[in-house]
Formats: sequence, C-alpha cells, structure tokens
Amino acid sequence: MRIKDIKTFLMQAQFPPEDAYATSHRLDATKGQSGRSATRNWLFVKIYTDAGITGLGECSGWPRVVECAVHDLAPLLIGEDPGNIERLWQKSFSAIMAHGMTGVVGAGALSGIDMALWDIKGKVLGTPVWNLLGGKVRERIKVYGHASTPAVARSLRDRGITAIKTGGVADIIEKVDRIRRAVGDNVDLMVDLHGPPWMTAKDAIIIGRRLEPYDLLFFEDPVAPENFEALERIQQHVNIPIAAGERFATIWGMRALIERELVDVIQPDTGRAGGLSQMMKIAAMAEAHHITVAPHSGSLGPVAEYAALHLMAAIPNALILERLEDDWPGRDEVIEPVPKTVDGHLPVPDRPGLGVDIVEDAVARYPSTSNLSVAGSPTTGAYAAGTFDEQVYFQTRFCRRKDFSPKLGGDQ
Repeated sequence: MRIKDIKTFLMQAQFPPEDAYATSHRLDATKGQSGRSATRNWLFVKIYTDAGITGLGECSGWPRVVECAVHDLAPLLIGEDPGNIERLWQKSFSAIMAHGMTGVVGAGALSGIDMALWDIKGKVLGTPVWNLLGGKVRERIKVYGHASTPAVARSLRDRGITAIKTGGVADIIEKVDRIRRAVGDNVDLMVDLHGPPWMTAKDAIIIGRRLEPYDLLFFEDPVAPENFEALERIQQHVNIPIAAGERFATIWGMRALIERELVDVIQPDTGRAGGLSQMMKIAAMAEAHHITVAPHSGSLGPVAEYAALHLMAAIPNALILERLEDDWPGRDEVIEPVPKTVDGHLPVPDRPGLGVDIVEDAVARYPSTSNLSVAGSPTTGAYAAGTFDEQVYFQTRFCRRKDFSPKLGGDQ
C-alpha cells in the first residue's frame, strides 16, 4: 500500500455573536470581518492510499499557513508506505528543519499528517488507534468546561461537568470566588491567566497566592510561555499545581518544562504538538517526572479531539481533557459521529482508526476568511484603562487594590 494523494480542508469556525469567547477574540467589524471570530480556523488533512483507505488528521498552530506546509510536504510522502509512521515523521521533520526551528507551522503540518497515518494503520488492522498505542488504561475521559459567570458554571455542573476553567486577568479573584460559591466544593476549578497582556512574574505570584484558598486543580499559563525563569519562580512560591505547554511543539519544545519540573500539568496541543507519535513521547517524558497530561483543545476542531481521546485512553498519566462544551453549533455538522459528554466524560471511541470522518460538504459551507488573533478588546479589562491601543505583550497590573484584593461575597 502506498500514499497516492494528500488533500486539505480549511474552514472558519464561527462563534454565535453572543458568545463570550467570540466577543473577546473578534476583529473589529469595521475592518471588514463582520463580527466573525478571528482566531478559529480548522484545517483537516486527508491522506489517500492506492488501496482505497484514507486517513484523517487535523492541523493547528496557524491553520491558513500550515495548509501551505502540508502541501509542501505532500510530494515527499506520496509513494511512501503509510505504515512506516515514525520513519515518515523523521523524514518530514528533517526536510523542514532547514527552515529553522519549525515552531507550530511545521509541527502543525506534522501533527495532521501523523494523525492521519495512525488513522490509516488502525483501519488497515481493524482496530482503534488507542489499541495501537498500547491498549486502554481507561474506558472514558474526564473533561472540563469553560465558564466566566456563575450562571454558566452552574449550567455545566447541572449537566454533569465536575471541572470548570475560567480565565482572564480582570477581577479574576472575585470571579473565582463567585463561581466557587455557585458550584460548591465538589467541582474542580482551574484558572487560565493567558495574555496578552501577560502578567509579570511578581503579579502572577500575588494572584496565585490569593487563589490558593480556592483549591484549584491547576493554575495555567500565569506568565508568557517563553519566560521559563518566571515560571520557575511561580512554581516555587505558589501552592497550586502549575499548567503550561499549549504553545510549544515536539519533545524538544516541551523538554525544559518537563525536565526542569516547571509544571505539574503539561498541556500539549493535539493539533500542533507534532502528532500522536510526539504526544506519546511527551507523555512518557512527563510520566518519568510524575507530571500529568491535560491536552489543550480550546481552539481545536473535532478531529483533534478524537485523537486526544485515543491518547488519553492509552497513557497512565492522563489528567483531564479540555472541551468547549458549548461550542459553535457548526462543530457537530462537520464530523460523523458526534461525541457526546456523559456524566462529565467522553467515551473512548471503539471504531477502527480514529473512528471519525469529516462531512466534506459541511466543511465547504464555512470557507476561511481570517486567521488573526487580537488581544481582547477595550472593554474586557485585559489591558489597563487607556492602553488597549498599545497592544503590548506584557503589562504590570494597575488598580491593584481592586483586582488583587477585591471585596468578596457579593451576588452569585
């Protein structure tokens, strides 16, 4: 069996206008974007073989750019045996290495291709991918949802979700306090402080210490991802498990986070970490340091979610999987079958390969229009008042008495 063709399917994932995530991640409508979510493109890749078997994958990182990388790599792979997954990964990685450290563009392309090769192998052997990765450790995968208000948090809890993440840097302590009181003590909470603007190390430590009484499952991306020294300071001074890693790729990108034990939870992005082959190695590296794995999935589409389920089923140190439980409705249109959360868990797929396919006509209904990220808006409170137009990468927090020591115990 040989690879005969590789095709890509790029689409725009559009949030409903009232969605809070879309509100804070949308380009200005006056600039021609018509209020469409600016950050979410999904790029699916299909590998076709001369035996009539196809494999499906998903690429993330910068999907509109990654699509070019996939097409650049295609001639290198056509004519190859798709069963030689590791050799094809090494061949592809070596080919793009001359462009410099590949980052999420190269790794995003490798992720989708590698995922599709595992899908083919599973179909050829008539078994799910998790079985090829070593078999099942668990039958279902615990997921967490996202909430910015007590009402949304209660809605998730009432649907069986027992882990909830909130985020942002404006009034974060007060927000966590309201959500904790709304959902009670039997729900795990997480906080993501991602920027921009990123926090300084000292500000992140102050916030982290104030969050300690809420017994968080983890404290995510408190400082800019490349600031390892600051992350080390936070690890030493904040008594909450630290999580990071979604913006890095491959075992080499994750190496410092794991070997220096800067994190307690590593968060590889299933669409840009380098593929299931790399994620299995990342998980093994993490296991050696007693670090758990919680894949990032906040901007990903449904195929990468399927791949994460196979990974989480097969590794011993799986913690929890991120899921946009109230995602854009079109998510369910573009794949078959659609996974459903039951009692706060997703079932492990049991069909051969990844067990999912895209509905190509549905994908075509949502052509990509933009793939740029903007840092919030003047009204979200991410930037200090009057500084939004500066668009700085990091910023010291002002109004410290209000944001660092708010009055708690208000309306839920």
